Amino acid sequence: MIHRTLVFDFDGTIADTLSETRRIYNELAADFGLRQVEPAEIAQLRHMSLKQLIAHLGIPKRRVPALISRGTGMMRGNITRLGMIAGMPEVLTEMRRHVENFGILTSNAPANVDAFLRSHGLRDLFEFISSTSKLTGKAKHLRAIRKTFSLHHEEMLYIGDELRDVKASQKAGVPVAAVTWGFNSRESLAAEKPDYLFDHPEDFLRLLAPR
Repeated sequence: MIHRTLVFDFDGTIADTLSETRRIYNELAADFGLRQVEPAEIAQLRHMSLKQLIAHLGIPKRRVPALISRGTGMMRGNITRLGMIAGMPEVLTEMRRHVENFGILTSNAPANVDAFLRSHGLRDLFEFISSTSKLTGKAKHLRAIRKTFSLHHEEMLYIGDELRDVKASQKAGVPVAAVTWGFNSRESLAAEKPDYLFDHPEDFLRLLAPR
């Protein structure tokens, strides 16, 4: 396989955290004086970029860091009870056999990711868990990861479920696979022209085919 290192987003890509994230956000919204997100809104929100989402919900930019910090802390209590995206355990185990390095780059807390992976018996698959507290800070981290492992651009692949994951990868000059089972919709992800667009976890196995 051309990609020697696979780096995964966590929320929505590996872990099925959408419902828990909405629950936590709604609890915080009451404290911050923000309006809550109803289940019927999710389909509409899935078409939005991060900037559009923040504006739509009326979240002041100065509040974003505090929301992230408190939200990741609140998630810690339930993280080991959350489910994995169906089919991902088997696919991750198979893909790991064909690449040199597996890692995670997330906006979630490393302790949350570590606890989740251990609860599902998958922590040993991953060499590293990298985190950024900035929602738009992934490009810098992707460049750093590539340099750490002395990789050419095409030898690394980032995998995520949000528009910001695709944009960060493109900014960093790293190939990107967008998965459609997470937060952003297939249509919005396809419009950003990722290198790969996967609708089911087993689609990852296409990376193993000769090119």
